[in-house]
Amino acid sequence: MAQLSESDDPNHVVSSPYSTHEATFTKRRPSTISTETLTSPSLPTLPFDVLAEILCMLPVKLLLQLRCLCKSFNSIISDPKFAKKHLRLSTPHHNLIVSSTNYLNQLLLFVSPIPSVFSTSTVTQRLLTYPKTLTQEYGAPLDVCSCDGILCLTLDDRHRHALLWNPSIGKYNKLPRLETTHKRNSFSLYSFGYDPFIDDYKVFVVSFCDKYNYSEVNVHVMGTMSWKRVDNFPYCSSIRRSGVFVGGAVNWLAFDKMSSWRAIVSFDLKDELYQTLLQPDLENDLWTLGVAKDCLCIFASSQICLDVWIMKEYGKESWIKLCSVPYIENRGLYAYTKALYISEDDRVLMDFHELRSVNLKLVVYDSKNDTLKIPDIQTINHWMDPEVYVESLISPCS
Repeated sequence: MAQLSESDDPNHVVSSPYSTHEATFTKRRPSTISTETLTSPSLPTLPFDVLAEILCMLPVKLLLQLRCLCKSFNSIISDPKFAKKHLRLSTPHHNLIVSSTNYLNQLLLFVSPIPSVFSTSTVTQRLLTYPKTLTQEYGAPLDVCSCDGILCLTLDDRHRHALLWNPSIGKYNKLPRLETTHKRNSFSLYSFGYDPFIDDYKVFVVSFCDKYNYSEVNVHVMGTMSWKRVDNFPYCSSIRRSGVFVGGAVNWLAFDKMSSWRAIVSFDLKDELYQTLLQPDLENDLWTLGVAKDCLCIFASSQICLDVWIMKEYGKESWIKLCSVPYIENRGLYAYTKALYISEDDRVLMDFHELRSVNLKLVVYDSKNDTLKIPDIQTINHWMDPEVYVESLISPCS
């Protein structure tokens, strides 16, 4: 941290501009002139550490404005340690990000506060400013996952390039090009999350090559300039989606295309070992892994509902069914894909796609009242899966 000047010193007492002003009063008698000095009390100041604690409670948007107020505020708010502390102590502001295109086929990214999706019939939307140079070079991003306010976006159809972007602070970092053993015949899925054992963020990429019945895994630590190969995926199987970071591990749902076999495969970040987690005994065929309330989740679809299961204690046989979300009318014309967010009162936000259209819609299920509501959100062309992220000051470039 840069050395503070006297005006920026948190222990320096800032005085009123009137504190050293001397007022002279001249009496009417010309023979006698006297002066009286009036001094106002000094204004109180806060210790440096107390000020940081207060700032930690403020939203990101206000903090970005306060950075321009003075050097002291800018020094505090720009510190990476403060960004981590703010993420830990502040009230999380969850947002839903969706994508669309305009009549010029230009990428549009919209963000909506989660409370507006739950509480009103019309969703509040704000257009994000996505770096134009990236759309000119790669086009619209294909997939997205997030952690602590940073989005990990897959940029091209061959999944060789990816981007870390924090839309709250407008900073991004393009990752090194991914080189795989079988470049032309492989397909890669990116996962992004926090590694508590090294106190840093990691990107995991599983690359499958069906032609050679082969898969490999590469890891990138945020802030470095290279990829690291780790042990290959333990099963010659497929995964549908990106891995889920929870419990100090990244977790994938693996399945065999030719049979009914499936398993939850996790990669422990500390020991860098694979293991298979216990799974609930479900008859539903379509599963999706997710995370809600800091727990590993399974979203299991059937012909009549979507069941939401939560592993209360990671790594142990602690699966419980949170709720069953029924289909709304015309259930044969659309399908749920996954739950995006579960509130503290167990309301579930999901997306679904109309089978005869590419349009994306949202639905909110209130488990206590057993009611479904479709928020009034503009029609969104499906470019990438919607994602929920929190606002943060964490830089993707650190």
